Amino acid sequence: MADEFPALRANEYRDAWCGQVLPDRVGSEARVSGWVHRRRDHGGLIFIDLRDRTGLVQLVFDPEDAAAEVIELAHKLRAEDVLSASGPVVKREPETVNPKMPTGEVEVRVSEAKLLADAETPPFEIESFSGEVSEDTRLRYRYLDLRRDRMREAIELRHRVTRSMREFLCGEGFLEIETPVLTRSTPEGARDFLVPSRQQRGSFYALPQSPQLFKQLLMVGGFERYFQIARCFRDEDLRADRQLDFTQLDIEMSFVDVEDVIGLNERMLAAVLAAGGVEVELPMRRILYDEAISRYGSDKPDLRFGLELVEITEVFRESEFKAFRGAIEGGGVVRALNAGKRELSRSELDGLVDEAQELGAKGLVWAVVEDGGWRSPVAKFLSESEVGAADEALGASDGDVLLVVADEPLLSAEVLGELRRRLGERLGLISDGANELAWIVDWPLLGWAHDEQRWNPHNHPFTSPAGVFDPDDPGSARAKAYDVVWNGWEIGGGSIRISDPEEQRKVFAAIGIDEGQAEQRFGFLLDALTYGAPPHGGIAYGLDRMVALLHGADSIRDVIAFPKAASGLDPMTGAPAPVDELQLRELGLRSRGKRGAGKEDGEGKES
Repeated sequence: MADEFPALRANEYRDAWCGQVLPDRVGSEARVSGWVHRRRDHGGLIFIDLRDRTGLVQLVFDPEDAAAEVIELAHKLRAEDVLSASGPVVKREPETVNPKMPTGEVEVRVSEAKLLADAETPPFEIESFSGEVSEDTRLRYRYLDLRRDRMREAIELRHRVTRSMREFLCGEGFLEIETPVLTRSTPEGARDFLVPSRQQRGSFYALPQSPQLFKQLLMVGGFERYFQIARCFRDEDLRADRQLDFTQLDIEMSFVDVEDVIGLNERMLAAVLAAGGVEVELPMRRILYDEAISRYGSDKPDLRFGLELVEITEVFRESEFKAFRGAIEGGGVVRALNAGKRELSRSELDGLVDEAQELGAKGLVWAVVEDGGWRSPVAKFLSESEVGAADEALGASDGDVLLVVADEPLLSAEVLGELRRRLGERLGLISDGANELAWIVDWPLLGWAHDEQRWNPHNHPFTSPAGVFDPDDPGSARAKAYDVVWNGWEIGGGSIRISDPEEQRKVFAAIGIDEGQAEQRFGFLLDALTYGAPPHGGIAYGLDRMVALLHGADSIRDVIAFPKAASGLDPMTGAPAPVDELQLRELGLRSRGKRGAGKEDGEGKES
């Protein structure tokens, strides 16, 4: 808003913001500078709407007020030209007042004007931008895209959110401390970006996936309360909520338990989201991890609508239908969701089967409840008692559409969970402006990776187990971990850390990092923990995701000034790009791949 801007010190270009030429300036002179937003020629009079960050002001070029050369300039002006103009501020005639503009009651009668920059015709209209312009074009000319109100509002919102984070945390005794961007490669859940060393040929720095280890070292160093608005880097496939380089609010605290971290962060979230106009009801809802998977099929459930999953394994344990019974006998489960009374065609229902298989399920059974029975391709294989028991478990009645998956426990939940999310969007089940935040707590410490035949940490290997960790039964361990989810997006995650070096070694061993590897990769951390490490824990938030949700954007690309395209390319700068052979030789490297831009093919939680 215009009243957020301080008064300008007058110079040769301007003495007022465009959006601050308000009725209280009537009778005074004003000099403004900005971009030509639109131009209207009304015969003898020329009207220009001039734009800067604060808004628009109307300029009037009248041959009775200005010299001939000023009027001549006005005739030549085009959209996006950069102009400085001055003249008296006057009230508009009542019939020309524009109530939609803060400056709509006044105008500047131009007496002097100077063209500061002549603009080429933009590749798309700034004023009336529509979604018909491709994202690639928007990113290629991002500096023009940023001139649009929607993008300007996003960047201003991002600033307010970041400022509110700093203000809250500084008020709670936190210190803002920077950590290195060039560090060593450590396994933290995604591929590292590597930076070759010129001085130590054959060795590489890694860009940080997060400041995880450094913030723990800061706790050992006695700083007790740390935060950072940190740049992080992960070499992973991009999607709506991921970028190769992203921004994270990183927080760490000493002498705390789970309740301390959650309590402070709930108050911070309330303060930060209020800066974007969202009210957070405290205390926030908490959902156990196992409950989230069982009811919603996701560890980041969208709580704005129902369609909850129900396990109906016992209904079909003795079924003659081989697909259900076979899955159960193989250790799987049968899950279902009631999509409610829907008019879906046979092709739409069969399409859901295809989607389930694309998501990894062996198949999906659909059924429409009719006269107490099921209209379904598998109805003839099911008994009346099975259908009746399933209807009762699902609260189903005539007209309801049921979706059933029989498969491995986690896979069946995840497949139905993703279908639930898609149906919520397709069926219009999400109310405009609805916001649902919750904590996901009581996570498993480790998960079994079937393809690798090993245990992997759910979050990162520095998360503290809840209770005594049994190396002989690592799968039973729970974690002192917590995530914040908002409208189906994970916006933050953290944990209490391991502060005992021996326990850290046990967890390393459980995930396949032996003593030698532990010393090689994490010896500096293990050494630090031997010098008096306090109990500590923290959390990291995806700043881009938070701002995107506040702004109502579908992708974090719409709230980042200069993002990458979905392919990972930067259409504006051409990055990534080949480098000179001399640069490679200095680094002791040689290019073996095809040189060129490559083909186009397609944050939050701590590492």
